[in-house]
Amino acid sequence: MRGIMRVGAAAVAIMFLTISSSAQEAAAIALTLKRTIELALQNSKDIQVAKIQASIADKAALINKAQFLPSVYAGSGLGYTYGIPETPGGRAPAIFNVTYTEQVINEPLRGVGKEQQEQAKAQKVLLADARNSVIMQTASAYLELVKVRHSEELLQKERESAEKIAGVVQQRADEGYELPVDVTRAQLTRAQVARRLLQLQGRDDELEIFLRSQCGLVPEQHIEVTPEDLPGAAEQEGAKLVATAIENNTDMRLAQSDVQGKEFRLIGEKRGYWPTLQLVSVYSLLGKFNNYALYFNHFQRNNYNLGIQAQIPIFSPSTRANVALAQTNLLAAKVSFTNKQNQVSSDIRRKTRRVREADAGKEVARLELQLVQQDLAQLQARFEEGNESLQVVEKARVEENEKWMALLDATFQRQQAQLDLLKTAGQLDKVLQ
Repeated sequence: MRGIMRVGAAAVAIMFLTISSSAQEAAAIALTLKRTIELALQNSKDIQVAKIQASIADKAALINKAQFLPSVYAGSGLGYTYGIPETPGGRAPAIFNVTYTEQVINEPLRGVGKEQQEQAKAQKVLLADARNSVIMQTASAYLELVKVRHSEELLQKERESAEKIAGVVQQRADEGYELPVDVTRAQLTRAQVARRLLQLQGRDDELEIFLRSQCGLVPEQHIEVTPEDLPGAAEQEGAKLVATAIENNTDMRLAQSDVQGKEFRLIGEKRGYWPTLQLVSVYSLLGKFNNYALYFNHFQRNNYNLGIQAQIPIFSPSTRANVALAQTNLLAAKVSFTNKQNQVSSDIRRKTRRVREADAGKEVARLELQLVQQDLAQLQARFEEGNESLQVVEKARVEENEKWMALLDATFQRQQAQLDLLKTAGQLDKVLQ
């Protein structure tokens, strides 16, 4: 019996420790906007993929560059021969051989290499863009969660007011002072508030799941957020913002890198009319069993050759075709660059206007809230004096909550517009990190 009691106690203790451990894992964590972005950048899978792609581009560029570095190969051409000793490659059969090669002058190949280096730089630009995308998505979700949490608090108060209004209207209807349609209208308002609250709670859950995933937090861990605003440096730069965007915008940097790479390729193809020069060296250890003495005046076991291999193009239709193709590609890249420049300039102006419009909308919402609050204060004073009904006061409170939520929406719309502008201007990481 005691054994059973000890086993039961142990099981209870283990269960208690498990529950305590789970509770610790699911403990709430308070995050600021900056800390949330830092965690997202550390744990983002998109950034990890972008880093791998940038590394692949670097390694691809090294493959071409390696042809201008010394290369040494060792091998054997050992084989049986009957008749003149030779191999399918044109070299003499050898017991052992060592070959050294190094490109010295090959401008088309060098042009391809420089183009690949520009492509590797473009992958680093895409890596920076992936970081910016993570910052924007995380910041947007964080700010929206702040808005949703505040809206939930307001709707809880609005639901209480709707309950009071429905109760008063029902009482007055029972006394014959209100019509049934007024009761239905009050009940509808209460049901609408309950539905909106459920929608906000669902959105709260979605945003929290997204932020937990972005930040690498444990499942079901509650996130506490604090109201924050974004720095306002971007839209305050005025006309300089367009120039800054053209310099830092991701699409502009990619287009510029593409033009630079195509220029390198064209220069290299044009120099295809130049001679090519390659250093070569071969050492071969030959065997007498290949019958060299029967077909050559002198047999030498150890053979060493060193020199250059040069080619001078006399008539090369392929070079002409490659130059024409490179010129067309460069022209297309320049046209694309100009189009991107015009598009970015237009986007910056449009998004700057959007931020200013959002500022104006936020100010309107603030003044509307202030006006409703002043009206509510007057109604509250009259209610305390016995000159106003509870129903009128509660309706005013509902209207105040609606104006509060309108201000929260306007604030979030302004933040979204600013994030979009910062990303287009290439300043998102500078402002939010």
